[in-house]
Amino acid sequence: MSDLSTLLPPFMTRVAGAGDLSNLTRLSGGANMESWAFEWGGGAYVLRRAPSAEYMEGRPYGHPVEAALVRAAHAGGVKAPEVIGVLSDADGMGTGYVMRRVIAEVSPAKILAAAPRSLVADLGRELALIHALPRAAIPAEIPVMDTAAALAELKARFLSYGGDRPAIALAVKWCEDHLPEPADPVLVHGDYRMGNVMVDADGLAAVLDWELAHLGDAHEDLAFGCMTVWRFGMLDKPAFGVGSLDDYFAAYEAAGGRPVDRDRFKYWLVYRTLWWALGCLQMGQAWRSGADTTVERVVVGRRTAEQELDIIRLLEDGAPAAERAAPLPPSPAAAAAPVGEPTTQEMVQAVRDWLGEAIKPQAEGHGKFQVAVAMNALGIVMRDLGAGVRAEDKALVPNMPRSPRRGPPGTDRDKRERDDGFCGSGRFAGLSGRTRRLHRSGD
Repeated sequence: MSDLSTLLPPFMTRVAGAGDLSNLTRLSGGANMESWAFEWGGGAYVLRRAPSAEYMEGRPYGHPVEAALVRAAHAGGVKAPEVIGVLSDADGMGTGYVMRRVIAEVSPAKILAAAPRSLVADLGRELALIHALPRAAIPAEIPVMDTAAALAELKARFLSYGGDRPAIALAVKWCEDHLPEPADPVLVHGDYRMGNVMVDADGLAAVLDWELAHLGDAHEDLAFGCMTVWRFGMLDKPAFGVGSLDDYFAAYEAAGGRPVDRDRFKYWLVYRTLWWALGCLQMGQAWRSGADTTVERVVVGRRTAEQELDIIRLLEDGAPAAERAAPLPPSPAAAAAPVGEPTTQEMVQAVRDWLGEAIKPQAEGHGKFQVAVAMNALGIVMRDLGAGVRAEDKALVPNMPRSPRRGPPGTDRDKRERDDGFCGSGRFAGLSGRTRRLHRSGD
């Protein structure tokens, strides 16, 4: 790793004038990119970087284009950070750029524990501003998303990962059957959610992490932050974990956003949940191959099952009524209290407790984040030891039901599909029961 304390001063002198470097600290999070906070000449800054070109492989554009987009958003009135300089090869620090630091809260847990009253409206308003940025202001390198092609790529990835998870197969086929007509493209942030926004006492303070931005359907952005995974346990507040969809949509439309189509919104909610399920599998593959052996990669890979549960919940209203009304399978009988030598689960518990009580309080910055990830990993192991159920079933995948695109409301085709439900074959019932057993402990 390059010595930032030596390499940053010449760069900052060039882009910000003379000063002294102080308080250089790596911020927590950032599995793909590094973020370093520091002070220079009386100002606070953040360096966002990839340590080498290899980290940027496979991305549609690099940091210079990303920085140009962030600058365009900032100039257009969006609460994007102010970029002051972009790294070059000669700077020796990899690829990236430096921004003025925004002093506000980014932790979803802390934000959601005491969210400002205006936050759901702020989020809707800010997204409308992003979508209103004129095409001429957006760098030409920002790609246009072809939804059908992107879905086909997701399907190919699923098959390359083994194609053995019925819940993901169900989502692929549902998305194929309900593919919406192309929308007039707008700038889509692509990662607009808790964890990528900063909040202070006055409300939304900044929108971060623009690396997934593209041109596409506005509803993709509207839906992404409403996924269950990004609500961090606030299941009763479907808009970002802070409010209602009605309030969110109303704020978006009042700020100039296009009228929200709820069917299109649901499509993107399913699509992006499918996308993240495959993203989790991809991270697991990266760990297994040795390409990225960080503990965060393998832990995120094991979160695939959470997205599968969300898929079932999103599509559950299309299942036969009898299946929707069926009770959960009975819980297994409680295991007897262990005696004798400690069990594997108890040993894992002991290590997890030690990390939480002795190591985490002493850790700082990114190190503290990594300890928390390790504790999460051990928590997953403990739950799995008692579950005895896996999500894979390759034999069931080819039998996932297809639903023809529903006809106009009131037509015979529409009535037939409503009567039949998502699947008249009963195969959805088998999947739903299996998935509910698998995820019972997470409900």
